[in-house]
Amino acid sequence: MSEPAAAPTRIDRRKERTRAALLAAATGFLAEGSVTVSIQQITDAADVGFGSFYNHFESKEALFEAAVADVLDTYAALRDEIVAGYDDPAEVFAVSFRMTGRLQRQVPAMVKVLLNEGVGILLHDRGLAPRASHDIRQAVEAGRFDIENPRLGLMAAGGALLGLLQLLDSDPDADADSLSDQMTARLLRAFGMDSTEAAELCARPLPAIPDLDVDAGGR
Repeated sequence: MSEPAAAPTRIDRRKERTRAALLAAATGFLAEGSVTVSIQQITDAADVGFGSFYNHFESKEALFEAAVADVLDTYAALRDEIVAGYDDPAEVFAVSFRMTGRLQRQVPAMVKVLLNEGVGILLHDRGLAPRASHDIRQAVEAGRFDIENPRLGLMAAGGALLGLLQLLDSDPDADADSLSDQMTARLLRAFGMDSTEAAELCARPLPAIPDLDVDAGGR
C-alpha cells in the first residue's frame, strides 16, 4: 500500500501562491499583447520580489509559455466538463464552438490571450486544437461530417473561431450568443450537414457555463 501524500507545508503553499501570482501577471500582459515587458514589471504586477522569479521560471519566455498553457488547460477542463453528457461527436463539436464564442463575454482576458496567440493555438498540443481535431475526426468516422481532410477542417474551424472572437472583442454590443450560433451552423453546413439539422442543433439549449475567472494581474 502506498503512503499517503504529505500535506503541503507553509513554504509549499507560499511557493504555489508566488507561482500563481506570476502566472496571473503574465496572463494579464499576454491579454494586453505586452510581451516586451521586463521581468521587473512582471514581478511588480505580481507583487512578489524580483528574486522570487527565478525560483519558478528560468526566463520570461518560459513564464509566458506556462501562462498560455495554463489558459489552454483551463479552457480544456471547462470544455470537457460541459460536453461530458453528449454522445454525438457532431453535437460535441457544435456545443464546444457555441460555448467558446460565449466565453468572450464571460472571461474576456482568457479569450484575449487566445486571440493574441493567433493561429499558433491551432498547432498547440493542449487546449482547443487537440479537442477540435478529435471531435472532427470522430464526426467523420461516424458519418456526421463529410470532410476529406480533418486537419484542413480543423484549420477552417479554428480560423472561423478566431474571426468570431475578434469580432466580439471589437464590438461589445454584438450579440455573442446569436453570432456564436450562426457561425457554428455555418461551419456544420460547410462540414456536410444539411441546413435544417444544423439550425436545429444550434438552437438546442446549452449547459450552464460554470463561473470562471482568469486573473489579469490586477491592471
